Amino acid sequence: MPGDRLTLQDRQQIAAGLREELTYAAIGRRIGRPTSTVTREVMRNGGPRGYHAEAAHRAGTAHARQRKATAPKPSPGGTHPGGRDPRLVDEVGAQSTELMIQAGLPQMMARVLAALFTTDSGSLTSAELVRRLHVSPASVSKAIGYLEDQALVTRERDPHSRAERYSVDDDVAFHSIMAGARAQTRIAEACMVGARKLGATTPAGARLENTGQFLAHVLDNLVRSVEHWHQVYSAHPSTHPRKAPTTND
Repeated sequence: MPGDRLTLQDRQQIAAGLREELTYAAIGRRIGRPTSTVTREVMRNGGPRGYHAEAAHRAGTAHARQRKATAPKPSPGGTHPGGRDPRLVDEVGAQSTELMIQAGLPQMMARVLAALFTTDSGSLTSAELVRRLHVSPASVSKAIGYLEDQALVTRERDPHSRAERYSVDDDVAFHSIMAGARAQTRIAEACMVGARKLGATTPAGARLENTGQFLAHVLDNLVRSVEHWHQVYSAHPSTHPRKAPTTND
């Protein structure tokens, strides 16, 4: 393998894998490269729908020549201002994006959330996200709207400018799970209502009854566990734990 540069053949294999709708991890295994390398390569060159091997190779070769010609002087220790190697930050962000996509999060939403997670402040403005991800403001706005609906990000006014700032905090997992539990509780309630209407003695009614009861018990245990561990690990534990979702209302 010639250093860490992708060859034209590598890029052709990436393009083929995208056509086959393989994950970045599967493509990486196929060409013997880390998932993060494949993720960065695709994101920098049009995304999964717009990736073309030959164009990506020309762009990569030109970038390598430009980087060699400019040869910027590394900062002390070759680190990010926060004390980290920026390549490691990029790698963690790429891996996080891939995992979020595999878990079902849409690609742009995963990229925005990963960018926020790997920023020390946990917050970025729309303009900062546009520059960091090389996407349009409209794409960022759509992703933020979706992530807000999932209780994964919050927005606030930047005190130093008129720009909106989007943030994740240490409780993002707690809020996300609780939002999911509330959505599942509504499904359980709908099942119970449907069972009563159809009659619990009918096959369909019995199925709805069992599904509703199953969800209700699982969600009750889940929320109690989430509340407990939130108290243990949260930097700002709630002094008034939220009530678990209930299907008895």
